[in-house]
Amino acid sequence: MTDWLPPTVLVHPREPWWLDASAMGLDLPALDTLPWERAFKELHQTEAGEIANPDEGRAVGHFWLRSPHDAPTVGHARAIGEALETVRSFSKAILDGREAAEDGLPFSDLLHIGIGGSALGPALLVDALPPGAGRRALRVHFIDNTDPDGIARTLEQIGERLRHTLVVIVSKSGGTVETRNAMILVRETCLSQGLEWGSRAVAITVEGSKLHQQAQQEGWRAVLPLWDWVGGRFSVTSAVGLFTAELAGIDSVALLDGAREMDAWTRAAEPERWRENPAALLAASWHHAGKGRGERAMVVLPYRDRLGLLARYLQQLIMESLGKRHDRSGRTVEQGLTVYGNKGSTDQHAYVQQLRDGRDDVFVTFLQVLDDGDGPLTEVQPGVRAGDSLQGFLLGTRRALIEQGRPSLTLTLPRLDAWQLGGVIALFERAVGLYASLIDVNAYHQPGVEAGKEAAADLLSLSGTLRGLLQDGQPRSAAELAAAANADPVEVWSILEHLVATDRLTRTGSPQAGRYRR
Repeated sequence: MTDWLPPTVLVHPREPWWLDASAMGLDLPALDTLPWERAFKELHQTEAGEIANPDEGRAVGHFWLRSPHDAPTVGHARAIGEALETVRSFSKAILDGREAAEDGLPFSDLLHIGIGGSALGPALLVDALPPGAGRRALRVHFIDNTDPDGIARTLEQIGERLRHTLVVIVSKSGGTVETRNAMILVRETCLSQGLEWGSRAVAITVEGSKLHQQAQQEGWRAVLPLWDWVGGRFSVTSAVGLFTAELAGIDSVALLDGAREMDAWTRAAEPERWRENPAALLAASWHHAGKGRGERAMVVLPYRDRLGLLARYLQQLIMESLGKRHDRSGRTVEQGLTVYGNKGSTDQHAYVQQLRDGRDDVFVTFLQVLDDGDGPLTEVQPGVRAGDSLQGFLLGTRRALIEQGRPSLTLTLPRLDAWQLGGVIALFERAVGLYASLIDVNAYHQPGVEAGKEAAADLLSLSGTLRGLLQDGQPRSAAELAAAANADPVEVWSILEHLVATDRLTRTGSPQAGRYRR
């Protein structure tokens, strides 16, 4: 019986798993008036395979990944099932040593190259979940940027084990600049050490993409499928997350089971019963806290070291989905929900002072794990273990916020394992979909990201233009070059200084008033 609990505390019917919104100060009658009928209808239509991303003419099917029999066609279901079987059988062959490095020895390491959701999701899984009992696991490394120093650092960490390192490259199109650059640098490093490239490379991409074509031409070890109806930030339960998870010794079956269970718990379709749906309660809390405009930021505080990447993962999932200039009718609305955070209790020493006593412009999402994992059971004082102190800090911070009228949510898990984390991922995915319907934005495209990519390409072209202008060997100032290129002088100056720092140009005089030459 849960009649004694406030109506804004929802408890899973079988697991000690609950979402507590009792400290949010929700105005339930006002929230009842939100367009829940539209939100639930659109979620149902999305799961049924209707176009959910009209700007790109695409369906959105990440829900089907953990429940193929719910996919809209037999073809979808078959493709998902075959992909899962391929991921698991291929992973098992690698871990068993049947798929080995070129010298016949087993792979020891996995290098995962991707960006955004293609890296954040798998990184969250690997950081949060230790290898299962009795499971062999590879050491997993990530490259998620085009920073040459960061790439070199990762390769230095791998060191001589690069000979026995499998490299997985994730890109739907194969044209993602950061991923492509990292792949090129890793490939050249392998070749410079006399190592084969194709035999250690695995692609995860859409059939027919540039990456798929390259993998075929160069004889890569494998190509694992991805589909255009799976967005990067929703891809963790596809091969993108599952392949790396399997090789890290993580139980991907449990991960999908947990996500599927959460999908079922959050599928209530009756608008008048939205209060019984944890994803809807989460979306309603966001709407209430930010007045449907994102006027408060969400600070994510999971009280478990292994969830240190959760805030970064949710930051992309939520902000890329909800941060939109226009609503679905084309009106300018400038919507969004700012997300930041790290972990408790570490970061309550960093910013809880402001959360409690400073600007009243945030709400907190706590994540509590009831058990202590594999931690020591030693008492740190009579009757008190370290995990007791950790919970005390969480509940104490929650109480301190309540005392000042500051809102918070608490999501509680009985333990941290693959089943539970799968459920957390699905909960926030579905809350994002519902909230996007409530505020009438398209959660499944990212025009701002694409605009940034286009601007970056323009600036790379500008760099080439500037070097061309200096081809004659005559020194010129940044102002002269900016005028000749009809370009922003600050951008030109920044590019020129980068070229000087990387020994491709020389400068005489100070950075502010110098002259540049090749």
